[in-house]
Parts: sequence; C-alpha cells; structure tokens
Amino acid sequence: MTDTSATTAPTAAMFPPGRYGRRRAPRTRRPWLVALLATVAVLVGMLVTVRLYTLYGDPTYDPKVITYTEATTDGILIDFTVTVPPGGSANCLVRARSHDGVEVGRDQVTVRAEPGERQIRTTYRLATERQAFLGEVIRCQPVG
Repeated sequence: MTDTSATTAPTAAMFPPGRYGRRRAPRTRRPWLVALLATVAVLVGMLVTVRLYTLYGDPTYDPKVITYTEATTDGILIDFTVTVPPGGSANCLVRARSHDGVEVGRDQVTVRAEPGERQIRTTYRLATERQAFLGEVIRCQPVG
C-alpha cells in the first residue's frame, strides 16, 4: 500500500531526488542596506526640493505681466508688476519669444520699491535678435 496525503506527515515538502536541483540556503537579511538606501533616497529628495525652491519658489517675489507691446524686429516693451517685501528689491529675468516659440531675447532687470511699497510696476524695453511675438517675466528673486 502507498502513502497518501492523509497518511504522510505535513512537516516538509517531498521532492523527487535530483529532479529540481539543490535547495538554496535562506539568504541573510541586510537591514542596514535597506536603511542606507532609504537615507540616500531622502537626501536626494531634499536636494531636489531645495533646488526647485531656489529656481521657482519664494512666492514673496511674485511677477505678473500686465502687457507686452511694440514688438519690433529689434525689441519689445514689457510692462509688469512685482510683489516684494516692503521696501525690497528684486532681480527679474525677462525674455521674449518669437511666433515659433524660440527665445529671441533675455535680460536681467533689477527693480526697487520705495519704502513701504510692496508692488513695483516696471516698463522695460527688451532688445531682441529678431521679431518678437510675446514678452514674459520668468522669475524674480531677491537682490543678493
């Protein structure tokens, strides 16, 4: 009579000898490796956050384009406002693009507020390499 599943002990799996290769020993766990990778991931995330904040952050220096006019082959007039801390000043990056989206002019503009003033309105004539289609203020940062 042969053994059936009802008569064998369920202690270990039965495999035919030589059929499935040799069994591997269980691998040792490395919790320090998981902790190291998690720490590196957090540090990289923090560096990316700091970099993006320095490029696009600080809502205190908030530029808004009011209008862009007088687009010619050699320049465009950009009228914009910047919100700054009272009495502060800002460096603003302005650019002009052509109809096909190519950048045709870029410049750094420094604007200063009067004491107690938070909104600075500025009109700036940006020189361009060819016909401009639109003017933009990319970002403003504190003078420093």
